[in-house]
Amino acid sequence: MFIDPELLPTERIAECARSVLRERMPSQYDAQGYRPLREAIARRLSARGLDVEADEVIITTGSQQSLDIVARSLVGRRIAVESPVYGYAKLLFETLGHELVGLHLDPFRGIDLEQWDRALARRPALAYLITSFQNPTGYSYTSAELRGVLALAERHGVALLEDDWGSDMLSDGEYRPMLRMLGGKRVLYVNSFTKKLLPSLRIGFVAAPPELVPTLVAMKRLSTLGNAWLTEAVVAEFLDRGYYDTHLQTLQRALDVRYAACLDALDELMPDGVRWTRPGGGPTLWLELPRSIAYDAIEAHLARRGIHVTNASAAYVGDPHLHGFRIAYAYLPEAQMRAALTILGDAIRTLAHGAAGAQR
Repeated sequence: MFIDPELLPTERIAECARSVLRERMPSQYDAQGYRPLREAIARRLSARGLDVEADEVIITTGSQQSLDIVARSLVGRRIAVESPVYGYAKLLFETLGHELVGLHLDPFRGIDLEQWDRALARRPALAYLITSFQNPTGYSYTSAELRGVLALAERHGVALLEDDWGSDMLSDGEYRPMLRMLGGKRVLYVNSFTKKLLPSLRIGFVAAPPELVPTLVAMKRLSTLGNAWLTEAVVAEFLDRGYYDTHLQTLQRALDVRYAACLDALDELMPDGVRWTRPGGGPTLWLELPRSIAYDAIEAHLARRGIHVTNASAAYVGDPHLHGFRIAYAYLPEAQMRAALTILGDAIRTLAHGAAGAQR
């Protein structure tokens, strides 16, 4: 789900870094995170309708550390996750000894709230959800689904952790609705500047109810004591100068062009039996293969042509119900993406023909 490095504001980040380095570097770190950055994040979230104060924000090393400190803070040992789910979240939760409850997610049909009701009746301590441009499917929850999830969580007494990396990825200043916006402070909220700004900066954060902040900061201390002041100060400077909003607008327009070009190429190049989602934005969509084509066969076929696809089989809780992979159209320029999709379409036809011949 990475974005083309050519679309990232490396020069302006370098400008902010030079400015920060002219300041006197503090001798001590703040375990909760650089306060000016926490204040800037709180202002941004408040402007989007979220009731968040700087003292409720904890800066983390990307969103992954946010997930880690929340998971380490749980008393219960059961977590509900979307299936399929972000693979490194699943691996993290399992490594920490949590039992996972699968919440069936189909990007073509949406959320089956009756199935989720049965799953949440098992009383997990937490439900971890990526509500906008979900990883790996690219699916975004509808407003009705968000309200349904909030009602189920209330009914079963399940805490919610929203990973909202993508609600600001729509163009024209639009935002997707968020659980945190509808559910208030009872929803733990995670976000990150990593993919949209510069992955190597590794700046994320979690916004939590005031009563949970000391526990989460304690968990962060156990793993890192505190994070580097420099990178946090650089991001704070970038936000303070207004560069981030300008960058987002430019990035959104560029991704709109790539998204439209990807859809056009898929419409033209994919054979019958292949389908794909239309997420409306973000960096990725899901492409579903005919069941007659073995995943390992197309993976090997494409690898010989220099194209890598991510096997999502480990992202499911239980047996996989999808048969495909994501198309990361945000990473490649349009011409390269079209070339890759041409190879993909040819590979599907070749393997489909072979499968049909074997059945005769």
